[in-house]
Amino acid sequence: MDFIPFSFIDLIDILLVALFMFGIYRMSRGTNAPYIFTGIIVIYFVWVVVRALNMELLQAILGQIVSVGVIALIILFQPEIRNFLQAIGRRQGPFRFINNFFNNRGGAESSLQPIITACSEMSITKTGALIVIAQRSDLADIVDSGITLDAKMTVPLLENIFFKNAPLHDGAVVIMANKVVCAGCYLPMTQDANLPREFGSRHRAAIALSESNSDLTVVVVSEETGIISAMHNGKVKRYLDAVQLKLILDSAMGLLDAGAEETIWGLK
Repeated sequence: MDFIPFSFIDLIDILLVALFMFGIYRMSRGTNAPYIFTGIIVIYFVWVVVRALNMELLQAILGQIVSVGVIALIILFQPEIRNFLQAIGRRQGPFRFINNFFNNRGGAESSLQPIITACSEMSITKTGALIVIAQRSDLADIVDSGITLDAKMTVPLLENIFFKNAPLHDGAVVIMANKVVCAGCYLPMTQDANLPREFGSRHRAAIALSESNSDLTVVVVSEETGIISAMHNGKVKRYLDAVQLKLILDSAMGLLDAGAEETIWGLK
Protein backbone atom coordinates (compact mmCIF):
# COMPACT_ATOMS: atom_id res chain seq x y z
CA MET A 1 0.00 0.00 0.00
CA ASP A 2 1.47 3.32 -1.09
CA PHE A 3 1.35 6.26 1.27
CA ILE A 4 0.95 9.86 0.20
CA PRO A 5 4.47 11.39 0.16
CA PHE A 6 4.95 13.89 2.97
CA SER A 7 8.07 16.02 3.24
CA PHE A 8 9.37 18.75 5.52
CA ILE A 9 8.32 21.35 2.93
CA ASP A 10 4.75 20.01 3.13
CA LEU A 11 4.83 20.49 6.90
CA ILE A 12 5.96 24.09 6.49
CA ASP A 13 3.26 24.61 3.88
CA ILE A 14 0.56 23.36 6.28
CA LEU A 15 1.86 25.51 9.14
CA LEU A 16 1.92 28.64 6.96
CA VAL A 17 -1.63 28.02 5.79
CA ALA A 18 -2.73 27.48 9.40
CA LEU A 19 -1.06 30.74 10.48
CA PHE A 20 -2.66 32.56 7.54
CA MET A 21 -6.13 31.23 8.43
CA PHE A 22 -5.61 32.12 12.10
CA GLY A 23 -4.59 35.64 11.09
CA ILE A 24 -7.75 36.00 9.01
CA TYR A 25 -9.84 34.72 11.90
CA ARG A 26 -8.28 37.17 14.35
CA MET A 27 -8.72 40.09 11.96
CA SER A 28 -12.38 39.24 11.26
CA ARG A 29 -13.30 38.41 14.87
CA GLY A 30 -16.04 40.70 16.11
CA THR A 31 -17.16 41.65 12.58
CA ASN A 32 -19.83 40.28 10.25
CA ALA A 33 -17.21 38.55 8.10
CA PRO A 34 -17.67 35.05 9.63
CA TYR A 35 -21.41 35.15 8.90
CA ILE A 36 -20.82 36.23 5.30
CA PHE A 37 -18.16 33.55 4.86
CA THR A 38 -20.52 30.91 6.28
CA GLY A 39 -23.21 31.99 3.84
CA ILE A 40 -20.78 31.66 0.93
CA ILE A 41 -19.80 28.14 2.02
CA VAL A 42 -23.47 27.15 2.28
CA ILE A 43 -24.18 28.46 -1.23
CA TYR A 44 -21.16 26.60 -2.59
CA PHE A 45 -22.22 23.26 -1.06
CA VAL A 46 -25.78 23.73 -2.30
CA TRP A 47 -24.34 24.31 -5.76
CA VAL A 48 -22.32 21.07 -5.50
CA VAL A 49 -25.45 19.13 -4.48
CA VAL A 50 -27.49 20.71 -7.27
CA ARG A 51 -24.85 19.71 -9.81
CA ALA A 52 -24.79 16.15 -8.49
CA LEU A 53 -28.60 15.95 -8.81
CA ASN A 54 -28.47 17.57 -12.27
CA MET A 55 -31.05 20.23 -11.42
CA GLU A 56 -30.45 22.42 -14.45
CA LEU A 57 -32.32 25.59 -13.49
CA LEU A 58 -30.83 25.91 -10.01
CA GLN A 59 -27.46 24.84 -11.40
CA ALA A 60 -27.53 27.67 -13.92
CA ILE A 61 -28.53 30.26 -11.30
CA LEU A 62 -26.03 29.16 -8.66
CA GLY A 63 -23.37 28.66 -11.31
CA GLN A 64 -23.60 32.35 -12.21
CA ILE A 65 -23.27 33.28 -8.53
CA VAL A 66 -20.23 31.04 -8.04
CA SER A 67 -18.60 32.25 -11.26
CA VAL A 68 -18.38 35.81 -9.92
CA GLY A 69 -17.49 34.61 -6.43
CA VAL A 70 -13.98 36.11 -6.39
CA ILE A 71 -15.23 39.57 -7.29
CA ALA A 72 -18.05 39.24 -4.75
CA LEU A 73 -15.56 38.23 -2.06
CA ILE A 74 -13.40 41.29 -2.74
CA ILE A 75 -16.43 43.57 -2.53
CA LEU A 76 -17.95 41.96 0.56
CA PHE A 77 -14.68 41.66 2.48
CA GLN A 78 -13.19 44.95 1.32
CA PRO A 79 -12.86 46.44 4.86
CA GLU A 80 -11.39 43.21 6.25
CA ILE A 81 -8.94 42.87 3.34
CA ARG A 82 -7.79 46.46 3.78
CA ASN A 83 -7.37 46.02 7.53
CA PHE A 84 -5.43 42.79 6.97
CA LEU A 85 -3.02 44.44 4.52
CA GLN A 86 -2.59 47.45 6.79
CA ALA A 87 -1.83 45.14 9.71
CA ILE A 88 0.88 43.47 7.63
CA GLY A 89 2.24 46.88 6.71
CA ARG A 90 2.53 47.90 10.36
CA ARG A 91 4.66 44.81 11.02
CA GLN A 92 7.23 45.56 8.34
CA GLY A 93 10.25 44.53 10.39
CA PRO A 94 13.35 44.80 8.16
CA PHE A 95 11.31 46.69 5.54
CA ARG A 96 10.43 49.54 7.89
CA PHE A 97 12.60 51.86 5.79
CA ILE A 98 9.82 51.80 3.17
CA ASN A 99 7.39 53.32 5.66
CA ASN A 100 10.00 55.85 6.77
CA PHE A 101 10.63 56.86 3.16
CA PHE A 102 6.99 57.63 2.43
CA ASN A 103 6.22 58.98 5.91
CA ASN A 104 9.04 61.22 6.99
CA ARG A 105 7.73 62.04 10.44
CA GLY A 106 10.52 64.34 11.41
CA GLY A 107 8.77 65.84 14.39
CA ALA A 108 5.86 63.40 14.25
CA GLU A 109 7.37 61.63 17.22
CA SER A 110 7.02 64.87 19.10
CA SER A 111 4.57 64.89 21.96
CA LEU A 112 0.88 64.42 21.53
CA GLN A 113 0.58 65.91 24.99
CA PRO A 114 -1.93 68.59 23.88
CA ILE A 115 -4.48 65.84 23.18
CA ILE A 116 -3.84 64.21 26.57
CA THR A 117 -4.07 67.49 28.45
CA ALA A 118 -7.13 68.70 26.56
CA CYS A 119 -8.97 65.40 27.01
CA SER A 120 -8.13 65.31 30.72
CA GLU A 121 -9.46 68.83 31.22
CA MET A 122 -12.56 68.22 29.10
CA SER A 123 -13.19 65.05 31.09
CA ILE A 124 -13.32 67.10 34.29
CA THR A 125 -15.73 69.64 32.78
CA LYS A 126 -17.71 66.92 30.93
CA THR A 127 -17.14 68.54 27.58
CA GLY A 128 -17.88 66.13 24.73
CA ALA A 129 -15.07 65.56 22.25
CA LEU A 130 -14.37 63.37 19.22
CA ILE A 131 -10.75 63.32 18.00
CA VAL A 132 -9.42 61.25 15.09
CA ILE A 133 -5.64 60.62 15.08
CA ALA A 134 -4.61 59.37 11.65
CA GLN A 135 -1.30 58.48 10.06
CA ARG A 136 -1.71 57.38 6.46
CA SER A 137 -5.43 56.70 6.04
CA ASP A 138 -7.27 58.32 3.16
CA LEU A 139 -9.83 60.48 4.95
CA ALA A 140 -10.67 62.78 2.05
CA ASP A 141 -14.43 62.26 2.40
CA ILE A 142 -14.32 63.03 6.12
CA VAL A 143 -12.02 66.02 5.72
CA ASP A 144 -14.26 67.45 2.99
CA SER A 145 -17.27 67.25 5.33
CA GLY A 146 -15.65 69.60 7.86
CA ILE A 147 -13.94 72.98 8.08
CA THR A 148 -10.28 73.02 7.05
CA LEU A 149 -7.99 74.49 9.70
CA ASP A 150 -4.47 73.13 9.09
CA ALA A 151 -3.46 74.63 12.44
CA LYS A 152 -0.85 73.79 15.02
CA MET A 153 -2.27 71.47 17.66
CA THR A 154 -2.60 73.20 21.03
CA VAL A 155 -4.66 72.66 24.16
CA PRO A 156 -6.58 75.98 23.86
CA LEU A 157 -7.46 75.23 20.22
CA LEU A 158 -8.88 71.79 21.02
CA GLU A 159 -10.78 73.08 24.05
CA ASN A 160 -12.27 75.97 22.07
CA ILE A 161 -13.35 73.70 19.20
CA PHE A 162 -15.26 71.43 21.60
CA PHE A 163 -16.61 74.19 23.82
CA LYS A 164 -20.33 73.48 24.26
CA ASN A 165 -21.53 76.62 22.49
CA ALA A 166 -18.90 76.54 19.72
CA PRO A 167 -20.25 75.99 16.17
CA LEU A 168 -17.89 73.04 15.54
CA HIS A 169 -18.28 71.18 18.84
CA ASP A 170 -20.64 68.50 17.52
CA GLY A 171 -18.28 67.28 14.79
CA ALA A 172 -15.00 65.42 14.81
CA VAL A 173 -11.48 66.85 14.73
CA VAL A 174 -8.95 65.15 12.45
CA ILE A 175 -5.29 65.29 13.49
CA MET A 176 -2.42 64.28 11.22
CA ALA A 177 1.30 64.99 11.66
CA ASN A 178 0.57 66.88 14.90
CA LYS A 179 -1.69 69.34 13.07
CA VAL A 180 -5.41 69.94 13.41
CA VAL A 181 -6.31 69.31 9.78
CA CYS A 182 -10.02 70.04 10.09
CA ALA A 183 -12.88 70.29 12.55
CA GLY A 184 -16.64 69.84 12.53
CA CYS A 185 -16.33 66.68 10.43
CA TYR A 186 -19.24 64.30 9.94
CA LEU A 187 -18.66 60.62 10.73
CA PRO A 188 -21.12 57.84 9.86
CA MET A 189 -22.40 55.88 12.86
CA THR A 190 -22.28 52.13 13.36
CA GLN A 191 -25.57 50.25 13.33
CA ASP A 192 -24.37 47.60 15.76
CA ALA A 193 -27.31 46.93 18.09
CA ASN A 194 -25.12 45.13 20.64
CA LEU A 195 -23.28 48.23 21.84
CA PRO A 196 -23.88 49.42 25.41
CA ARG A 197 -26.85 51.76 25.74
CA GLU A 198 -24.69 54.48 27.28
CA PHE A 199 -22.78 54.82 24.00
CA GLY A 200 -23.94 58.01 22.34
CA SER A 201 -23.50 59.31 18.80
CA ARG A 202 -19.81 60.15 19.32
CA HIS A 203 -18.98 56.62 20.47
CA ARG A 204 -20.95 55.04 17.64
CA ALA A 205 -19.29 57.26 15.06
CA ALA A 206 -15.84 56.52 16.51
CA ILE A 207 -16.42 52.76 16.42
CA ALA A 208 -17.71 52.87 12.83
CA LEU A 209 -14.66 54.82 11.63
CA SER A 210 -12.18 52.62 13.49
CA GLU A 211 -13.78 49.48 12.02
CA SER A 212 -13.27 50.71 8.47
CA ASN A 213 -9.77 52.18 9.00
CA SER A 214 -7.31 50.14 11.05
CA ASP A 215 -4.63 52.80 10.53
CA LEU A 216 -6.18 55.35 12.89
CA THR A 217 -7.26 55.79 16.49
CA VAL A 218 -10.28 57.74 17.71
CA VAL A 219 -10.52 59.35 21.16
CA VAL A 220 -13.90 60.20 22.68
CA VAL A 221 -14.77 62.22 25.78
CA SER A 222 -18.30 61.57 26.97
CA GLU A 223 -20.45 64.65 27.43
CA GLU A 224 -22.62 62.86 29.99
CA THR A 225 -20.02 61.14 32.17
CA GLY A 226 -16.67 62.67 31.22
CA ILE A 227 -15.25 59.18 30.60
CA ILE A 228 -12.35 59.08 28.13
CA SER A 229 -12.51 56.23 25.59
CA ALA A 230 -10.38 55.20 22.64
CA MET A 231 -11.31 53.11 19.60
CA HIS A 232 -8.96 51.26 17.27
CA ASN A 233 -9.81 48.62 14.68
CA GLY A 234 -13.31 48.27 16.14
CA LYS A 235 -12.00 47.68 19.68
CA VAL A 236 -12.88 49.96 22.57
CA LYS A 237 -10.90 50.97 25.66
CA ARG A 238 -12.83 52.95 28.28
CA TYR A 239 -12.15 54.67 31.59
CA LEU A 240 -8.75 55.90 30.43
CA ASP A 241 -6.52 58.13 32.52
CA ALA A 242 -3.70 60.32 31.21
CA VAL A 243 -1.07 57.55 31.38
CA GLN A 244 -3.23 55.00 29.56
CA LEU A 245 -4.21 57.56 26.94
CA LYS A 246 -0.55 58.36 26.31
CA LEU A 247 0.22 54.69 25.67
CA ILE A 248 -2.66 54.46 23.21
CA LEU A 249 -1.55 57.61 21.39
CA ASP A 250 2.03 56.33 21.22
CA SER A 251 0.62 53.16 19.69
CA ALA A 252 -1.38 55.25 17.20
CA MET A 253 1.79 57.00 16.08
CA GLY A 254 3.65 53.71 15.63
CA LEU A 255 6.04 54.41 18.49
CA LEU A 256 5.41 51.01 20.09
CA ASP A 257 6.27 47.60 18.69
CA ALA A 258 3.56 45.23 17.44
CA GLY A 259 3.62 43.15 20.62
CA ALA A 260 3.01 46.14 22.87
CA GLU A 261 0.23 47.37 20.60
CA GLU A 262 -1.55 44.03 20.70
CA THR A 263 -1.23 43.92 24.49
CA ILE A 264 -2.75 47.39 24.85
CA TRP A 265 -5.76 46.52 22.73
CA GLY A 266 -6.25 43.10 24.27
CA LEU A 267 -5.44 41.10 21.13
CA LYS A 268 -3.36 38.60 23.10
